[in-house]
Amino acid sequence: MHDPLVAVVILNTNRREDTLECLDSLAQTDSYKRQRVIVLDNASTDGSVAAIESRFPAVQVIRLDENRGYAGNNNVGITEALNAHAHWVLVLNEDTLLAPDCIARMVNAGEADPQIGIVGPLILHYSEPEIIQSAGGRMNVRWQAWHHLQNAPCKAAPATPFQVDWVSGCAIMVRRAVIEQIGMFDERFFYYWEETEWCIRAQRAGWRVLVEPAAQLWHKGVQRNYRPKPSVSYYDTRNHLLLMRKHGAPLAAWFVTTGQKLRTIVSYSVRPKWRDRRDHRDAMIRGAIDFLACRWGQGPLT
Repeated sequence: MHDPLVAVVILNTNRREDTLECLDSLAQTDSYKRQRVIVLDNASTDGSVAAIESRFPAVQVIRLDENRGYAGNNNVGITEALNAHAHWVLVLNEDTLLAPDCIARMVNAGEADPQIGIVGPLILHYSEPEIIQSAGGRMNVRWQAWHHLQNAPCKAAPATPFQVDWVSGCAIMVRRAVIEQIGMFDERFFYYWEETEWCIRAQRAGWRVLVEPAAQLWHKGVQRNYRPKPSVSYYDTRNHLLLMRKHGAPLAAWFVTTGQKLRTIVSYSVRPKWRDRRDHRDAMIRGAIDFLACRWGQGPLT
């Protein structure tokens, strides 16, 4: 039996060197040959397309006509992957480097059980190669989400695949049958919380979500000193509320979430030490207003 075809979808926006490094690491995945790489270029002006086509002629480059965010842009690549008859679709950030056996180990974990619909790798900090950035995600009954084992040493991860609530959109591999059943990313999210919502949707349809800790990659973004922009506060606020409404979060979760967001807004407003966070306060307020007004897609702060 042939290995299943894996289509790797990478979104690039003026990140030529990062994307080339990522493609270099994919080219070294000697233990898994049946892969097709699709790069979506979001109107880059740094020579990305020419560089990719010159160095990696086998890579398919799709020039995007409009910016539909992480969700909508990647949906273009997912559609192309399905048209190419891919059995698994790996949505991958351009600022990642994969271990040579990463894809093979993810595929082996996914193929072990037909009910496994989504597989993620162990994501490590690029600047601290032995420190975990994400071992999948957890979500509690109050609908608060966090990265499992974040900033723990690599050896803290279990030795065998384990079930999680969601997988980071930095590297998320989804079975074709899952996409055919539940659809692609919800484009209303544009950016942030979309991968969590996708995983919740898959689990509600009966699929399992796993992390294979033996599959490893290194992510340059979201390091320990990561300072998100106000736009992240906007999308985090709006899209968290959208996710809760879409999936029918209980009233207790609404009380906790709205209470936490209100406390943060008040702290950013009145506490002197948070004066430099007032642009984040304004972004959160705008995100809440846009949620109530059902304004989705690209926000005002992108």
